Amino acid sequence: MNRRMIAYVLGILLLCEAGLLLFPTAVALIFSENVVTSFLFSIAILVICGFILVKCKPKDTTIYARDGLIIVSLGWIVLSLFGALPFFLSGEIPHYIDAVFETVSGFTTTGSSILSNVEALSKSMLFWRSFTHWIGGMGVLVFVMAVLPLSGGGGDIHLMRAESPGPTVEKLVPRSSKSARILYGIYLGLTALEFILLVIGRMPVFDAITTTFGTAGTGGFGVLNSSIADYNVFCQGVITVFMALFGINFNFYFLLLLKRFKDAFKSSEIKAYLGIMAGTIIIITVNISNYYTSIFEAFRHAAFQVSSVMTTTGFSTADFDKWPELSRILLLAVMCIGACAGSTGGGFKVSRMMIIIKNAAKEVRSISHPRTIKVLTFDGKKVSNETVRSASAYLVIYVLIFAVSLIIISFDKMDTVSNVTGVIATLNNIGPGLGAVGPTGNFGDYNTLSKLVFIANMLLGRLEIFPIICLLTPSRQTINFFKSLSRKRGKM
Repeated sequence: MNRRMIAYVLGILLLCEAGLLLFPTAVALIFSENVVTSFLFSIAILVICGFILVKCKPKDTTIYARDGLIIVSLGWIVLSLFGALPFFLSGEIPHYIDAVFETVSGFTTTGSSILSNVEALSKSMLFWRSFTHWIGGMGVLVFVMAVLPLSGGGGDIHLMRAESPGPTVEKLVPRSSKSARILYGIYLGLTALEFILLVIGRMPVFDAITTTFGTAGTGGFGVLNSSIADYNVFCQGVITVFMALFGINFNFYFLLLLKRFKDAFKSSEIKAYLGIMAGTIIIITVNISNYYTSIFEAFRHAAFQVSSVMTTTGFSTADFDKWPELSRILLLAVMCIGACAGSTGGGFKVSRMMIIIKNAAKEVRSISHPRTIKVLTFDGKKVSNETVRSASAYLVIYVLIFAVSLIIISFDKMDTVSNVTGVIATLNNIGPGLGAVGPTGNFGDYNTLSKLVFIANMLLGRLEIFPIICLLTPSRQTINFFKSLSRKRGKM
């Protein structure tokens, strides 16, 4: 394990976060807000800590697979802990754990909140809160790699694999840094297009910027207590479409840019994603038609909420917790399924679900026809045993984490619906759940222990479990070190 390289990359990340904090600082200056010093003090702390870590660049810049997992895990934790400083130092979120909860929710694009009145925050804090969505949506390390290569020997791909959501990660081009630039180019293009359309729809410029950040990162932090409900129908329609677009694998857009339309549209994952979304919208529209004055209004709200929860964005135009039981169950189901691999969306991922279902069907057929050799394929390509094992292991660990989390927060005095959907919402990076944590509620009433569990779930969900497990698992060198100590003690 290259510890010096790990420290160096963490230092680069802290310096990058210091640079990113200049944007909300500028917003504070524009609106003449008195929280400027909170941002400047946070920047100073980040710069000092960052320079200490990057002072001695290691000669060996190789990043191994385990190093990549550890860098990503520590990077996201450290960025969240430092990113919470402006909220805490300004006093706008007076409790540090609450500030960390809000920041982790932002970076992991979850959108869960402990705030009951977001409009009480200053403009600059609202900007930083939404900006964390945009930063975390594509990935902080992917952003850094788009600017400068971090590793020799092709180690950057280990960072991309550890940070990018989904069962597999492929480089778009041979060099990882160029892949990162392509991804961010697409990301910036879609972000700019949505912002322009929202401004054309007469959304205030500040609201358009922050809402675009939340949509692009599929995060869901709004600047109004009503989320998106108070904006006009055109703006709601734009957000509906772009939430769905950001939930699609970015390889699809890359293939479109190369004019490889046949390859782009043959993806079975995208077909399944759009099919599940369309089918759910139709069923919910019919189910809630009596709740609204017209079928169009019912369709509009159904389309928005399905797009929002399936892409794990978390915006809302209606209190879907008051919808019929069928609609609520369907929304809960698509919450768990999530978006496509390689998108900014969270959840279990459509491709991972398809692999597990196909593997289960393969096993059933092998029982009925034991002599038949069936190869598991996905989009005409053979799925490796490693990918199948990884998807299956992810499911098992996911269920265990869900169960343990639910048991721990059950000691809190909250109802079962809120607890269950709260764990689902944070572990899948969705944002709102049902009950007390529904679209009109928040996580503020939970105690500190429960909030720490939710924070851990948000990080586990965004990084898809394995990097965090790797961080908590002792390395082979550490195990050998303790073994050698025990042998020495035995000889004494």
